[in-house]
This record gives sequence, C-alpha cells and structure tokens, in this order.
Amino acid sequence: MRFRDLTLYIAWLIAVVATLGSLYFSEIRDFIPCELCWYQRILMYPLSVLLGIAAFYQDTAIKKYILPLSIIGALIAAFHYMEQKIPGFAAIKPCTQGVPCTTQHINWLGFITIPFLALTAFVLITIMLLLTSNKSSQR
Repeated sequence: MRFRDLTLYIAWLIAVVATLGSLYFSEIRDFIPCELCWYQRILMYPLSVLLGIAAFYQDTAIKKYILPLSIIGALIAAFHYMEQKIPGFAAIKPCTQGVPCTTQHINWLGFITIPFLALTAFVLITIMLLLTSNKSSQR
C-alpha cells in the first residue's frame, strides 16, 4: 500500500484528533469558545464524519467537497491567530459578544495557541487531500 492510498485515512485521523481536542478544551478544561472558534468548529466537525466515510470507501471524489471547508477553516484560523499574536490587529474586527477572540487560553512555547492548533490541522488536512490519488474505488 502506497502513501497516497493512506492520505484519506491520515486526513480523517487529523480531523478526529482536532475535534476531540476542541471538545477537550471546552468540555473538560472549561474554556469557553469565542466566535471565531465556533466558526472553526463548524468547519472541522463535519470533516471527522465525511473523511471517515470517504476513507472507508476510498472515495477520493470527496476532495472537491472537503477542500473548500479545510481551506476556509485554515483562513479563519490564520485570521484568529493573527488577532491573538499581532498587536493592534484585533482592532480590525473585534468580537462583540462573549469571550474575546484575543483570549489565549493556552500559549505553549510562546506561539502555540488553540487557533494555531486548528490552523495546523486544517493545513495538514488540505495537504493530505492534495496528495490523495485521484483514483476512486468502490468496496
């Protein structure tokens, strides 16, 4: 089995870990998600289900549906990360309700925040999908 045959499984695993990680931060650590975190969740959670089904059936045609979700998710996560790390950037569009989007619940090694973790997951999923071979097979 070649690496390209495993990329859907790897993308699915990344989506599941990201979903479980976000649930851990909100449900176990009691971090209340901000508005941009919710948008990222809205884009990540379906990937866990859709990529799992696609990996099971080796359906690479799912790429055209999943890539827009992962790319938009990466853009939102990058914007969120910039709001947290670039002074003055948050003034462009501050969150108006609930937890401010500039809140850093974690800050590991001085740069790893929750939006950074989401950005990493979305980028890795995008890369795995781009590396996926175009051949679909039915079980």
